[in-house]
Amino acid sequence: MKSTTTTPLMPITPLAMFDIWKAGLMAFELWTTSLSTITMRNHLWQTQPFFSPNMMKENQKMVTEKLEASMEAGLEMQKALFNSINGQSAPWWVTSQRAMKPYHQRSSANSRRLAK
Repeated sequence: MKSTTTTPLMPITPLAMFDIWKAGLMAFELWTTSLSTITMRNHLWQTQPFFSPNMMKENQKMVTEKLEASMEAGLEMQKALFNSINGQSAPWWVTSQRAMKPYHQRSSANSRRLAK
């Protein structure tokens, strides 16, 4: 009979607990930078005409970045699924960091860029 090893739902090593802390911190940073980006873009939409070249470029960039981030996050989730089918599952705290990374990077970059 084939034995399978499963990852625990809660970590048992300090390094894994630190990874959970990093995942929570990444989620909080994603939340805060998303709120600031939404606020700054709403301000742009209220103060500039929607047909201006700058706004057209910003809107196109926003949509393109969201599509790219969702495709990258979906790819990470597919990798996690295929690895778990093959018996090589990663803990949820590692998978969540990998899935949030594309959104986190773009949201942080947008927040910095729009704040200028």
